[in-house]
Parts: sequence; C-alpha cells; structure tokens
Amino acid sequence: MPDSLTIGELSVRSGVAPSALRYYERLGLIRADRTGGNQRRYARAELRRVAFIRISQQVGVSLDEIRAALDSLPEGRTPSPQDWAQLSASWRSRLDEKIRLLAELRDNLDGCIGCGCLSLQRCVLYNPGDALAGEGPGARLMLPRPADAPPAVTPG
Repeated sequence: MPDSLTIGELSVRSGVAPSALRYYERLGLIRADRTGGNQRRYARAELRRVAFIRISQQVGVSLDEIRAALDSLPEGRTPSPQDWAQLSASWRSRLDEKIRLLAELRDNLDGCIGCGCLSLQRCVLYNPGDALAGEGPGARLMLPRPADAPPAVTPG
C-alpha cells in the first residue's frame, strides 16, 4: 500500500492517540487496510476523516451522529468542504443554543457564586427559599425552559 500511514504516523499527524484511532476504526468511522503481518495501514485521506471527527466532537456532536454523517456520504468518501458545509448546517441550531447557554453562563456566573455561599438552597438573590427545587434538578435558571413551564424565579 504505497503512500499509506501506520497507526503511529496517523496518530502523530492527527494528534489523536492510537487507542482512539482503533476505537474510531471499531466504530466504523475510519478504515484501515491490513498488511500480511496484520498491521494497520491508513490511506492519507483518513487524516481528513479524523479531523472531521475531532472538529465535530469539539462542537458537541456525538460519535453516533458523526457516524451517520459519514455514512451519508457516497461510497463512504472523506468529507469535502461542501459536505462539511451541508452537515454543519444541520447542526447549526444546536450549536447556536450551546453558544447562548455558554454566553449566559459567562455573564451570570458571578451571580451564582459571587456571594460565596455556593448554595442555591440558601441563596437569597437567585433562589430564595430554594423556590426552583420544585421545577426539577439542575441549573433551572440556565437550562432552556419548556414552553408550558411557569416563569422561573428571577433575581430582584
């Protein structure tokens, strides 16, 4: 297999540990041929697939969704820039929501722990009397609210 990469070479070039590359291969995300000695050899095009996987994971796309995206390509080819544009567009609304949540967290983080009490049960500013406990677990003021939910208790 001329112009192919060993798992070590793919690891160095991609910045992904060999164990992760073997895992990606086991999931069917990347492919390797085998030598007569059963050593993996990766086509150079697998570098782009690994980059696609890493970028997708960085923005919160699950490996199952990545596999579905890669499986949607004709003949399992490596994503082209046009493929990436189409696939990323389908993930845009989820990314926009994550950005909104992160911005809100950034802007309100000091309000959550600024008093030093670190307790939403005792916080008289953001959750007096633990009023939000009835809405369920988690960061109730930060998480998206169902359309039929009553308004959250807010500071002030």
